[in-house]
Amino acid sequence: MEKTLIVNGKVWTGTQEEVVLFDILVEGTKIVKVEKEIDRQADWIVIDAKGGWVTPGVIDVHTHLGVFAQDVGKAGHDFNETTKPCTPEVRALDGIHPEDSGFADARRAGITTVQVLPGSANVIGGETCVIKTVGNTVEDMIVQSPSAMKGALGENPKNIHGPKGKMPLTRMGVAAVLRQELMKAQDYGKQKEQGTLTTRDLGMEQLLPVVNGELPMRIHAHRADDIATAIRIAKEFNINMTIEHVTEGHLIVDELRASGFRFTIGPTFSARSKQELANKSWETVKRFADTGSPFTITTDHPVIPIEHLITTASHALKYGVSENTMLKALTVYAAEHLQIEDRLGTLEEGKDADMVIWSEHPLAITSVVQQTIINGETVYTKQ
Repeated sequence: MEKTLIVNGKVWTGTQEEVVLFDILVEGTKIVKVEKEIDRQADWIVIDAKGGWVTPGVIDVHTHLGVFAQDVGKAGHDFNETTKPCTPEVRALDGIHPEDSGFADARRAGITTVQVLPGSANVIGGETCVIKTVGNTVEDMIVQSPSAMKGALGENPKNIHGPKGKMPLTRMGVAAVLRQELMKAQDYGKQKEQGTLTTRDLGMEQLLPVVNGELPMRIHAHRADDIATAIRIAKEFNINMTIEHVTEGHLIVDELRASGFRFTIGPTFSARSKQELANKSWETVKRFADTGSPFTITTDHPVIPIEHLITTASHALKYGVSENTMLKALTVYAAEHLQIEDRLGTLEEGKDADMVIWSEHPLAITSVVQQTIINGETVYTKQ
């Protein structure tokens, strides 16, 4: 099996606070050694980092990459199945277009892994998946499918379905629709166990792992009251959950930390385009960092183009968040958020060989991606 040695790099592994002058040995798709001065063999491929930084591949935990394709207009909008308020039967995986130019943008920005979600038009939007940002077909790209079930509270589902004369029209209705669908899944599961099920239902089949605690929900919630509703319902049904966006999380950060759930912040660079974004602030990132709560950040691509994930992290430094905290948000915490930390998020023996070589500190405004490596293969080199 082919071996590649990365040398002369300032390595930030994600397992320690400081950078270390390490070599990294890759065999096939995996990292096999990370240590000082590995004795090289003549038949190994050698990549010289030339004194640049080497980090784990960057992860964006919340995107619509491939299902909201760039460059093609409405023909590429395959992220919201708005024909009814709940569509647990759909899968983001089936809408991903691997030729979306956003994947190349991601690789140029050092982003090696993304979670792809259905949109937030529905109370339940369908299954999400985690994929690498390179591959000829989506099967080549899969890290985990499904990775979660998408849900949404607040303005989006009520504004999409209410005007059609359908529930939900209000926030009360949104919460009720979510509870009703989860109850249906519980009843479906009981019938299946008892052998009394007469007709299979794809949506209920895909919700069963959620109500059984085996698959998390990713709940879109911006306002503090919507975030609190998500936590309330998750506890009522004893389901696993992450909360996505948490725009007003800084208003209730102590309560969120006590909840034990994980949170994705952003896209903080977006405009205040609707009422529930009125309190959008960099204070959210700072408050989470100050309390020591693990968090991740997102572009919500294409709301913010995916290449600006690092820009977002860099901007947070202006508000007193440490460099290491932001690097962890992009790597270590992101992998934990997606429950893929056994494969990704740090540079360690046995992990996937996904890494980025930067010209200098990744969060420096002048830093440039020199090389992006996914599964042990170079997928982008700065010309």
